Amino acid sequence: MTRQVRPSPGAAYDLGYHVVWCPKCRRPVLGGRVKARLEELIHARADEHGWQIVALEVMPDRVHLFVEPHPENSPSYVANQFKGFTSHHLRAECAHLRSQLPTLWSRSCFVAAVGAVSAGTVRRHIDTQDERAPRASVRA
Repeated sequence: MTRQVRPSPGAAYDLGYHVVWCPKCRRPVLGGRVKARLEELIHARADEHGWQIVALEVMPDRVHLFVEPHPENSPSYVANQFKGFTSHHLRAECAHLRSQLPTLWSRSCFVAAVGAVSAGTVRRHIDTQDERAPRASVRA
C-alpha cells in the first residue's frame, strides 16, 4: 500500500486509525441483518464527516475499522462518532437489541494510530480477522 498524502486547508496529512469496539459484555449480536445495517451506518457516518474507510470487518462480537479521518478529529472523537451513531440507529430499528442489552456498545474501545506498523499490516490484520480462531477468555 502506498502512502496517500491528503490535503486540507493549511495542512497535508496521512493519518489512519485502527479502531476496535465490542457490544456490551461482548455478546455476539452483530450477525445477519444487524451486521449489514451496521456496515451501512458506519459508511454513512464516515461519508458525513468526509472520512475514508480503508477496511471494515464486522464480527459477531466486535468491529474492526481502519479509517482515515481529518487531523483535527481526535481518536476518541472518531470512535465515539461511530459508536453513538450506530447505537442510536440500531437500537431504534432492532427491538431485540434493546431487550437483550442495556446499551449496545461497551464503554471502552481500542484505537491505534497507524504508523508504528504499516497501513498494509493493519489492513491485512483486519481482513483476516474471520480466519483467526477465537481465543478462550480468561476469567479470574
